[in-house]
Amino acid sequence: MGGFTLDDILATRKPRDSWWTVFMVDPLACRLALLVANHTSITPNGLTRLSMLIGFASAAAFTEGMLAAGAVLFYLSFTVDCMDGKIARLKGTGTPFGLWLDYVGDRVRVVCCAFGWGFGEYTRTGDTDVVLAAVGVVVLDLFRYINGPQLKRVKDATRALLYARLDGQYVLAESVLRSRPRSELEQAAAEFGEVATDEGATVVDLQKAFHARFPWYDRFRVFLVRHRVRTHVVSGIEFHAAVFVVGPLFGPRAMVPVSVVAGALLLTFEMSLVYRVWLAARQVPSTAAEKQKILV
Repeated sequence: MGGFTLDDILATRKPRDSWWTVFMVDPLACRLALLVANHTSITPNGLTRLSMLIGFASAAAFTEGMLAAGAVLFYLSFTVDCMDGKIARLKGTGTPFGLWLDYVGDRVRVVCCAFGWGFGEYTRTGDTDVVLAAVGVVVLDLFRYINGPQLKRVKDATRALLYARLDGQYVLAESVLRSRPRSELEQAAAEFGEVATDEGATVVDLQKAFHARFPWYDRFRVFLVRHRVRTHVVSGIEFHAAVFVVGPLFGPRAMVPVSVVAGALLLTFEMSLVYRVWLAARQVPSTAAEKQKILV
């Protein structure tokens, strides 16, 4: 039905993604997406609904104590979920409603699977720690999705305030880097504090304070960029993978400890985002003297 190649599918991948997706899911998802694109007429929304159905099957398996089956089904559900965006970008068949469906589908899958293994294990063992872990997983997942949009609002407000204080006569260092080819981006990122534009515009680095505290960060970021991996190393995707794939494969006794460790790492990385946004907000000058300090 189509003449798409694997290169076409690979071109639809996100520029940067979670390491779990890049290394553990995309190699399979891209090849399955190629089959779907060339031999079926299934839509991205159809794939999202299929992902949700497999997610329900995973939750049912967890409830019945079939942890390994639940883990495999959860992995398959996420793999199909990764395919819908690729098909949408490849064929241009994405819809605004599909964005909502994809978001809600992810949340429903997490809630069902969490309470599936939580209350399923509780009915078999009477261990209340499993129930508390399941509730904690749901709360952390919701917190992550609440925290992200709020941090974006703070970033946008910080940039708007900076624009007003500097009368719009500046360009953000991160914008300069995004506009460059990847090879130049990697080189410039390694010397982030020396970024400049060809037009000679004033360059402002809102991350100057963060870079001063963590000079190794940009080298780490460049290393990850070369492998298409984002710097938020433990995001919701890795959290879900640990809780619903890795933990269950190691058996009932591993599920609570794995959830606790994964949750702690998720919170650590979420708080690191909050810290970076807080430092950036403090860079906005309030006086003429402070204007000179923020210039790169």
